[in-house]
Amino acid sequence: MTDSWLAEPAPAPPGPAALRIAVIGPTHPHKGGVAAHTTMLAHHLADAGHHVTLVSWAHLYPSRLRRADVVAPAGVPEVPPFPRTVRALSWARPGTWLGAGRRLRAFDTIVVVHSIPSAAPALLALLRAAGATPGSAGPRPQSIVVCHAVLPLEHHAGDARLVGALLSHVDATLVHSADQARLANDLGARRVWVADLPPHVPGGDPISREARPGPVRLLALGLVRDHKGFDVLLGAMRDVPGVTLTIAGELWGDTRATIGRLVVDPRLAGRIEIREGYVPADALAALLADHDVLALPYRSSTASQNVVLAHAHGLPVLATDVPPFSDQVEDGVNGLLVPPDDEAALAAALRRLTDPEVRRTLAEGVHTPDLSGSWASYLGTIEALSVDESALTDPDAHEPYAAPSQDEALDTDDGLDLDGAYAAPSHVDGPVWSILRREAARHAGSLRGGAARLRHVASRAVSSRRPVLDLRPEDLPHWVLATDVLGDPDEADDARRLARLLGLPRSLDSVSAWAALGALAAIVRVRDDGRRSAVIVDETGTRSLLSRWARAVGFAPVEIEFTGAHPSVAALDVDAGSLDVIVRIHPRGCDGTDVDQVIEQAAWALRPGGLLIVTVPIGPPGAHGAVGPADVRAVIARGHDLGFVLVGELDGDVTARMRDAAVRARADDAAYGLVRLTLRKR
Repeated sequence: MTDSWLAEPAPAPPGPAALRIAVIGPTHPHKGGVAAHTTMLAHHLADAGHHVTLVSWAHLYPSRLRRADVVAPAGVPEVPPFPRTVRALSWARPGTWLGAGRRLRAFDTIVVVHSIPSAAPALLALLRAAGATPGSAGPRPQSIVVCHAVLPLEHHAGDARLVGALLSHVDATLVHSADQARLANDLGARRVWVADLPPHVPGGDPISREARPGPVRLLALGLVRDHKGFDVLLGAMRDVPGVTLTIAGELWGDTRATIGRLVVDPRLAGRIEIREGYVPADALAALLADHDVLALPYRSSTASQNVVLAHAHGLPVLATDVPPFSDQVEDGVNGLLVPPDDEAALAAALRRLTDPEVRRTLAEGVHTPDLSGSWASYLGTIEALSVDESALTDPDAHEPYAAPSQDEALDTDDGLDLDGAYAAPSHVDGPVWSILRREAARHAGSLRGGAARLRHVASRAVSSRRPVLDLRPEDLPHWVLATDVLGDPDEADDARRLARLLGLPRSLDSVSAWAALGALAAIVRVRDDGRRSAVIVDETGTRSLLSRWARAVGFAPVEIEFTGAHPSVAALDVDAGSLDVIVRIHPRGCDGTDVDQVIEQAAWALRPGGLLIVTVPIGPPGAHGAVGPADVRAVIARGHDLGFVLVGELDGDVTARMRDAAVRARADDAAYGLVRLTLRKR
């Protein structure tokens, strides 16, 4: 290893809100989900506008730290390699841990990827050398641990102590399930956040699959380990003759003997194929296309993307009812769920799958998964965790702020509703809210530098309060999408009813409720740091339903009503890259004449990772202001040109519902639906 990269100063971030982020973890030639996720995390952070360096190992895990081969064969990467990758760490040379850490002191955030307890001392030594542990003197990087498994499913004595030492000496721990969060807390983690594991789906594009007669063909993928329950599946198959199974993966430890003993049962003769060994990414599409159902009979799981992989290739899933499968599979719609470790229940599900009509129905229920929205939420979580907590809660950490004098008159004609609908939430102290209201009023027409000041005031207010409504991402069902289409009035009514069930203020307008609920969900999932300090500009106008709901959950949005020649956020005169969220939704959303201009102006006003949420009517060419389905894709393409990515997918169900809405249209001069688009600035 050379020290040339270590001596190289970290390049300046490409934007005012960009971060210098070091990601520490395995990458090619390591193989497996952890290495792929680490590499894709670096890619996505860089695409979001941050300066990213991936620091990995010069040598592979030594044999004492692993129980299976971790090398990708033939040197073929599972995912595209990250260009700025530095292999600076050596397991045999602790000095490399310290040297790399010292050279990372200039970074804003250090993200370490944890998967095996034996690596914890190396990671902790690096973080301490970087001054990234809580209590270190002076400005320092924020430290985040991404846990794929807090403890291995087959852990040993001493593992908990090693992992606890790591988690208790970092600023934040990011896990992928509630069970893992509880375990991290039990081990002494200081600040634990939960985010769904975003997909890094290998295999390329799916291959067309034709219905074929004969037995149902099951596929089981990946490293074969005891917790995956393949022995239970083989036991269930003995009594269901119309089923075949392919096991494609590496057999680990004692599972080789267990599987070998079961497959020689005469009742399974000719129905089991074992393709032992690593399955390269370029072979996955053909393998999936040659089967009918992906089998996931796990006893337990920490995180998995296999359901997303199956659905991306059009396969329904047979899985046990354990997280995360229980959240990813709709029983009877796009797969079947059974209790874990229940051979009888698994056999009953297999009998259902022998019916070609059941398989056809389940396959039709599979829709293309959202491969971008979860990454947007994941990156938003990491960006939120990259904020120094003391900067939000310690008044001395901010530059002095002088409240406006009492003789500064409030101008209520600037579009801000300072009474009634803009009343202070009950959890915000009166004097603080008074300052915030005055500040908003002063800067409504000219917010040069005002976004930073609003963030300052809002963060101080939020840091000292208790939320009125504790709305979390997991409280919002999966069908509330960031990008969606409304073509059926019943869907709007469903959104309004859900809002009441969540405890949000009442609304009589179902369409506005649909528009606002999706926008609020996108903000909470993607741009919330847990303290409701995001700077939100709501261009929907005064008394906006979204602003009412945002205040109810603890945000402090600024409502703007534009008139005259100022159609968008340009009238704010904010600093470039200073806002977190801009919203322009029904009943005063965009239309085909101004949506491009709104995107252009939001491109400079939003910080990297910021959200633009708009609604646009869809309709036939004769409908004034409406756009057609093809125009919606053109809007997204324009956004992409200006540095935005779509949060969510138009393909699959959303596109189908746009077509359905068009079919139900009763006039050729009126809109027949409403599209909500959520765009995230890279």
